[in-house]
Amino acid sequence: METKLHPQLSIRLYRDEKCFGPGIAELLERVEEHRSLRAAARSMDMAYSKAWTVVRRCEAALGRQLLVYATGGRHGGGASLTDDARQLLTAYRAFCSDVRREADALFARRFAEFLQD
Repeated sequence: METKLHPQLSIRLYRDEKCFGPGIAELLERVEEHRSLRAAARSMDMAYSKAWTVVRRCEAALGRQLLVYATGGRHGGGASLTDDARQLLTAYRAFCSDVRREADALFARRFAEFLQD
């Protein structure tokens, strides 16, 4: 069965260079799930050093802290999202959803003759 013609959008946010997009959004969501940057990176087959660099660059570009770290202790360390990170993720996901909805409607209008079965 042939896949229907469709658009594929990927939304990235920029300052001077890319600072936020689907990759860091997923990384932050996995930090929330795993309560650890290391575990989040591992779940994405990403090196911890790369995950740490991505988060630091994003924080620098946005001027906001995204993660709070807990070190050592009885159960080891961990990480959690700041309120700013949660708000950023919520806004980003809502914006992506809005853009997809609008893009799907525009695509259906502009490519109608190519979408007929």
